[in-house]
Amino acid sequence: MARNSYSIGILLIGVAVVLLLGKLGVFHFIASFFWPLALLIPGLLFHLLFFNRTLPAGVLVPGGILTTYALMFFYCNLFGWGSMSYLWPGFILGVAVGLYELHLFDRSSDRGVLIAAMVLGIIAAVFFGMTLLFKLGIYVIALLLVLAGAALILRRPRSW
Repeated sequence: MARNSYSIGILLIGVAVVLLLGKLGVFHFIASFFWPLALLIPGLLFHLLFFNRTLPAGVLVPGGILTTYALMFFYCNLFGWGSMSYLWPGFILGVAVGLYELHLFDRSSDRGVLIAAMVLGIIAAVFFGMTLLFKLGIYVIALLLVLAGAALILRRPRSW
């Protein structure tokens, strides 16, 4: 009987600790920060199951998409959701990554998969560039002016 009461005592202490941590907001903080793991774990699991030869190469497409999106969401959790105003082309890039992985690891994949991956990747890169130019345009212009001025100063004159 003493052993049974010992187990129940540990169980009651464990329940009390869980209740107190919940009341202090620990679980809410963990859930609000680490929720992208709900996307990252299945994405990595798809990759693992493919490389263990359990599932076909088609699972690399959702695996690449989920992994890319999870990384974007982790970035937004760290640096604020205002970052999504210039990270949104990552949603297009995620599909491009998934398709490119399919092309890379599936020997029987169609050439159209590579073309689709490249087109989506280029579109995402153009949108990233445009977004950064619109958001950070004045800084890019100032950097280019500084570089042009430094090049003029440091360039050796051909004749004086």
